Amino acid sequence: MSNLLPTVGFGPHNITRLIIGGNPFRGNSHWREETDKEMTAWHTGEHIAETLCAAEAAGVNTMQMRGDKYIFEGVDKYRARGGKMHWICQTASEWPDVLENIRTVAKLGAMGIYHHGTNTDKHYAAGTMDVVKERIELIKDLGLMAGVASHLPEVHEWIVEKGWPVDFHMCCVYNLSREPRESKIVSGQWINEDDMFCEEDPPRMYQFIRQINRPCLAFKVLGACRKCQTQETVRAALKVAYESIKPTDALIVGMWNKYLDQPRLNGEHVRAVLGDLPPQQPVLR
Repeated sequence: MSNLLPTVGFGPHNITRLIIGGNPFRGNSHWREETDKEMTAWHTGEHIAETLCAAEAAGVNTMQMRGDKYIFEGVDKYRARGGKMHWICQTASEWPDVLENIRTVAKLGAMGIYHHGTNTDKHYAAGTMDVVKERIELIKDLGLMAGVASHLPEVHEWIVEKGWPVDFHMCCVYNLSREPRESKIVSGQWINEDDMFCEEDPPRMYQFIRQINRPCLAFKVLGACRKCQTQETVRAALKVAYESIKPTDALIVGMWNKYLDQPRLNGEHVRAVLGDLPPQQPVLR
């Protein structure tokens, strides 16, 4: 791809420092209930494939989406169009057997699989992290990159301290597990999450990201629509995020191209922001 965005190493692969996220495809805006409904109605398998093709055309070579039948349809249609992006997949906690979900995703060609963050946080609170570890070990046994998502820096720190065989960390910069909750896609129930997006959260997660010598993929860096009032606010938020992570890390951004060519715009923002950053950013030790 001649217009590829800047990349970083990710195990044996190279991924772009901008990754397209899949929450909009599943109507999960973390913003407004009417937005969720509109996203759900819009994102047919064909529209998912179109957006992924637009992201690839904008220079993105990696997509992050959960492992459920709606996403499988979109990925299948995208691949049928010649799409070649790497796929980093989230476990689908609603599956009766998450281990079987992992095996299914592996057969569909995902490069890496990570454990669903809300589910990770629930197991951490319940003291049942052995369940999560079993799933991580299966991902490793299948020969894929294995990751864990969490909204809590202390969960990521605990995993590091325990020496789990984790290849990468999925780090939500806002603590959506401040109170016990279930993912909307799992529960089917919309909840108002405005109180969960607190600006004291990102610095805490960014501190973890800078301290760990492993790839970290940061998400919710635009506050799930809350920093998207204008293209200027989007670019400013991306700049803060890239300045706050290691030069070996990447960002995940959900994109919805019903009204705007968000893949193209985000690609332009990332090129500009990374072009202005110094070659090496300070890393805490």
